[in-house]
Amino acid sequence: MESTTPGQLGYVFPAEFAPHTATWLSWPHKEASWPGKIHTIYPFYSQFVRELALSEKVRINVVDEAMKAFATKHLQDAQVDMGQVEFFLHPTNDAWCRDHGPAFLINPAAEQKKVVVDWGYNAWGGKYPPFDLDDVIPTLIAKHFNLPVYNPGIVMEGGSVEFNGKGTLLTSTACLLNPNRNPHLNQGQIENYLRNYYGVEQILWVDEGIVGDDTDGHIDDTIRFVNEDTVLTVVETNKQDENYELLQHNLRQLKQMRLINGKQLNIIELPMPEAVDFDEQRLPASYANFYIANKSVIVPTYRCAADDMALQIIQQSFPDRKVVGIDSTEIIWGLGSFHCLSQQEPAV
Repeated sequence: MESTTPGQLGYVFPAEFAPHTATWLSWPHKEASWPGKIHTIYPFYSQFVRELALSEKVRINVVDEAMKAFATKHLQDAQVDMGQVEFFLHPTNDAWCRDHGPAFLINPAAEQKKVVVDWGYNAWGGKYPPFDLDDVIPTLIAKHFNLPVYNPGIVMEGGSVEFNGKGTLLTSTACLLNPNRNPHLNQGQIENYLRNYYGVEQILWVDEGIVGDDTDGHIDDTIRFVNEDTVLTVVETNKQDENYELLQHNLRQLKQMRLINGKQLNIIELPMPEAVDFDEQRLPASYANFYIANKSVIVPTYRCAADDMALQIIQQSFPDRKVVGIDSTEIIWGLGSFHCLSQQEPAV
């Protein structure tokens, strides 16, 4: 661990619902992530970009000029405001910018108001090599903007951590304590890294992720902060479903938690969609994988009966933002959705 860390210098990772300068994306191009059907995702991905561009800059990593031209055509076809889109020639292995993108921390009182943390990245425990290009994306972005970079030297993914903006981080033991990430560290040591490199004071743990999640249980598929003391958590109502008991277990844990100020969490239950399967494999479809933009909340939908109820619950949770559902049935074949694809850059 570095001798002086961002947390020690007063930097914090803001909540996603705090104001953004931009949203970062890495243009999808890895055929193996959407076997035989990557072409089907671009209209829905472009809708996502169109919605983001209504309220913030969209900064997209592309491999080369040919990919930039390809992306531009799809975005123009979707009537995206291209004045809001900026491309960066940063080659990537895959599209999951939540996990390989930069962690931006801010300290409005400091002379240098924004810094980047470049966690190690190993494609969720070495599952999908190669990942060398993705691993260096945060440093490339920091260099472009002349921002200081901190390197904790351990593996961490943006989808595995959730923030309330008031000193609390929520995560899962299923992911962070998995031996395929940082086998040399125990829970207390990992918490120390989280405090030092995200600028948080409190770490709350649930145990489980959802079935089909190849990340080993990312929190952004299960529990999300909507304000400093309220979470949306997915629950399964069908007792025969394999997610039922996992999510009930998390719910019981949430009910026992207390925030720094001693308050209980305000817990809002969110339904799960009907199971989405591909080649007899359960996909990690979840309404919790929404993305909070400056003026909207973009929610994955799955062509099922629970879509409308999920959108209504999320809209009630974000009265100051417009909730927008975008069909994620094709995108989820890649084992992630809109939150997994994006990383916010906070405003200072």
